[in-house]
Amino acid sequence: MKGIMIQGTSSDVGKSLIATALCRAFANEGYRVAPFKSQNMCNFTYTTKEGKEIGRAQGLQAEAAKTAASEWMNPILLKPKPNQKSEVVLLGDQIGTVTGRGYKDSFYKAGLETIQMALEKLGGDYDLLVLEGAGSPVEINLKEKELVNMKAAEMADVPVVLVADIERGGVFASIVGTLELLSPEERQRVQGIIINKFHGKPELFEDGIKWIEDKTKLPVIGVLPYINNHHIPVEDSLSSFDSNEAEGEVADKRYDELAKGMLKHLDWEKLKEIVFNWRTSDEIA
Repeated sequence: MKGIMIQGTSSDVGKSLIATALCRAFANEGYRVAPFKSQNMCNFTYTTKEGKEIGRAQGLQAEAAKTAASEWMNPILLKPKPNQKSEVVLLGDQIGTVTGRGYKDSFYKAGLETIQMALEKLGGDYDLLVLEGAGSPVEINLKEKELVNMKAAEMADVPVVLVADIERGGVFASIVGTLELLSPEERQRVQGIIINKFHGKPELFEDGIKWIEDKTKLPVIGVLPYINNHHIPVEDSLSSFDSNEAEGEVADKRYDELAKGMLKHLDWEKLKEIVFNWRTSDEIA
């Protein structure tokens, strides 16, 4: 399976928006591409044509990829409820409400099996996947039973690009700290870094790029500017946007503008090299 996973040094670094732009960029080059997020936690949802409920971000990413959204693109959706409970939506259908501890204790194995089934389904239908992680891949207290970051990358056997938000400050520490806390096997899977939400002239950050590349031995494949008013709602937004209202030419124009704007600041050829030159476990065997 060919693909790329977008992970972040923390929540709200722009993973969803970057994944959306990549879906459109690959689709515009003729690839059959699908988005994938193994487990999503949000109350912003998207209803597929078959009546299945998935995370809104994956629904919009499917639109960007010029394909129909399906439950396979977000096999596990957790909708937060009061008192530390979540409603569990499995492959688009509600199956009940559980506590956080109850979910970890009773659902982990079933979750892995569902994710594997979804990856196999999408792998047979598409040329490549654009996967999105959640939060940080190095939440030590959660790593033992995590389903959405490095575990998903391992199951799909795809390389990872790490995204850091420079607007919030501490970008150097967040990158180096994240890489340091990964296991050696996980660290080898990270093949590039993207700096997001940059304000000002990119040339003023050239010394920063050099420092990051020298320190991490990884290429910085993009310094993306802060995008204001992109009109594409993201996962953490408080917008009341209805995904069914942005269809046809209006949505297509937004996705094309987003992809075109990102590619101006991204080493697109390097990213494709990372995707298509990655030696999966099957190829090594």
